Amino acid sequence: MSLHGRGVDAEQVVVALGATTESRNPYEAGHQLQVAQLAVCIANELALDVERIEGLRIASLVHDIGKIGIPAEILMKPTPLTEAEKTLMRTHVQSGITLLDGIEFPWPVAEIVRQHHERIDGSGYPRGLQGRAIMLEAAILGLADTLDAMTSVRPYRGAISLRAAMQYVETERDRSFDGMMIDACRNVFREERHFHLRVNA
Repeated sequence: MSLHGRGVDAEQVVVALGATTESRNPYEAGHQLQVAQLAVCIANELALDVERIEGLRIASLVHDIGKIGIPAEILMKPTPLTEAEKTLMRTHVQSGITLLDGIEFPWPVAEIVRQHHERIDGSGYPRGLQGRAIMLEAAILGLADTLDAMTSVRPYRGAISLRAAMQYVETERDRSFDGMMIDACRNVFREERHFHLRVNA
């Protein structure tokens, strides 16, 4: 399938893919859209060019598509996952790549999705990439994904405030997350760029 046209049909395909994933877990309804909105705001703050921002937006809308293959009892488990369950959950990245490889995007969507759980100190997955080996778009997506997840209710925990979530990512400055991106994210929230997380700051 080719999305080179980038018209309404292409957008509908991407949105449908994202919605299919989230339909299996009501706790994550709207998550990919929220992440896309924040990721685009951060990218604009960092002055990425229009084409790269569009690729990031599309990747954000489908970054969790691989979760469609994760058993519902794990997605909806009301207690923290075991190590074995965490390992299974991490397979959603490769599953997502397998699904996305069948779509011909005009941006490196599959690679952005592949890398969005990588961390600059090498502690991420699936390949343990470090520093500049991680695509800028993927690093932005990883930060936006983390913030939205922390400020949203999950089956095994409540949401935390935006302030608390930002305090956490600050503890991971230049370890998990690039300090430049954290600063850009703070500017987005400070200047109220028409973006609102689903909890009160």
